[in-house]
Amino acid sequence: MLDSQVLAFTMVAALMTISPGPDTMLVVRNALRGGRRDGLLTVAGICSGLFVHALLSALGVSAVLMYSATAFTALKIGGALYLVWLGIKSLRAAARRVAPVPDIAGAAPRADGTASFREGLLTNLLNPKVIVFYLALVPQFIGPDDPVLLRYVLLTSIHYVQGILWLGGVALLVARSRVMFMQPAWRRWIDAACGTILVALGLRLALQRQ
Repeated sequence: MLDSQVLAFTMVAALMTISPGPDTMLVVRNALRGGRRDGLLTVAGICSGLFVHALLSALGVSAVLMYSATAFTALKIGGALYLVWLGIKSLRAAARRVAPVPDIAGAAPRADGTASFREGLLTNLLNPKVIVFYLALVPQFIGPDDPVLLRYVLLTSIHYVQGILWLGGVALLVARSRVMFMQPAWRRWIDAACGTILVALGLRLALQRQ
């Protein structure tokens, strides 16, 4: 099953993975907010969403969203609103007075790490670009004699590993630098920057044509 089509898909998926977007900004924000655990849980949520897209595409469900203008627009607006909401949360955090954090290593972890996983999963599931990628592009790497579901699993697994490695690396890098970034002035600036970018990405998604 490891043929030239798989190698070509690996290259295309890698380019998509390293392209900065809402997933990268969310990983950065959550890694700064909750450290390594929250960053990696966000990555796990984002990458888990890939298998949902692959399954829906293999079953043909995503075709309804892609070829129905109403359904696609509803999904796009939903995803845009979710990104804007995440951005506003970051902007509100930047506006609040942040107390100095003298010892990040000794700080208590967040009580509920599932929130980061859920945010990553929803950001991925509500991203129309991922739906289009799995419905329109992935089938180009599936031959007429290939078992569709197994081929989707193989290609998605490759994409999943790439996402874990790349976004996981981003999360770990940000978490290691967290001591500096958790200083009040830096934290406000990072929250404001992440919030602004997330809102801008949401508005851009809402204004994009199908």
